[in-house]
Amino acid sequence: MNDHDRPTLIERLSALILREPQDREQLIALLRSAYQRNLLDADALSIIEGAMTVSEMQVRDIMIPRAQMDVIDINEPVENFIPVVISTAHSRFPVIGQNRDDVIGILLAKDLLRHYAGEEEFNVREMLRPAVFVPESKRLNVLLREFRASRNHMAMVVDEYGGVAGLVTIEDVLEQIVGDIEDEYDFDEASDNILLETSGRYRVKALTQIADFNAAFGTQFPDEDYDTVGGLVIAQLGRLPKRGEALVVGGLKVQVLRADSRRVYTLIVEKPKA
Repeated sequence: MNDHDRPTLIERLSALILREPQDREQLIALLRSAYQRNLLDADALSIIEGAMTVSEMQVRDIMIPRAQMDVIDINEPVENFIPVVISTAHSRFPVIGQNRDDVIGILLAKDLLRHYAGEEEFNVREMLRPAVFVPESKRLNVLLREFRASRNHMAMVVDEYGGVAGLVTIEDVLEQIVGDIEDEYDFDEASDNILLETSGRYRVKALTQIADFNAAFGTQFPDEDYDTVGGLVIAQLGRLPKRGEALVVGGLKVQVLRADSRRVYTLIVEKPKA
């Protein structure tokens, strides 16, 4: 049989799904069966399941709470809030007036380049983009569609009384679809927190306990200030790391394989070569 005679992935999936699942659970069971039969890889299965889950979630389930929002006070001089912009490394910031309920617009960090360029008439208020407000109860699939249509990347979340409850970004929504691919299917059991890959590197769950990590790698990291290897990495950097970021800890090269704006999920660890 040549390549033209072989059924395509879509044809194989169609044949599988033509069993007509009666509900969501049966559909997921069919998809997982396809994964077990190598019709789908782990990434594709996770993305499909994530997309299905997003349609059932609301903004309140993933929003960054009001107390944790990084905001800019319109009454502050530019020199006062630029260090916050640099340290948090966000691309967008809600700008408030009297308090956190009074969001008057969104400032793009890139617009501050005009200040660095020495523009004499630089005025933060004139740089603001309109803020978009959405209710806590809005479905994530609807929000994602609105983000794409309007090309907005951030929305302020309001409660039933009109107060600001938090914020949500398009990245937060997308992370619900693709954020946990590696963890969910490569680490099914607690014993699989540390896996040796064929390349000789180790794939390590960020939630691995320090004691277990020490036992596996012969290290002696203390666990008084943090319980997990993810906490160790954050402590070493002094902030949440970004995907792909690497550092050396105790002679081990540690690279962040998967992380989002809230936590670290998976690390790649390499022992020093003999």
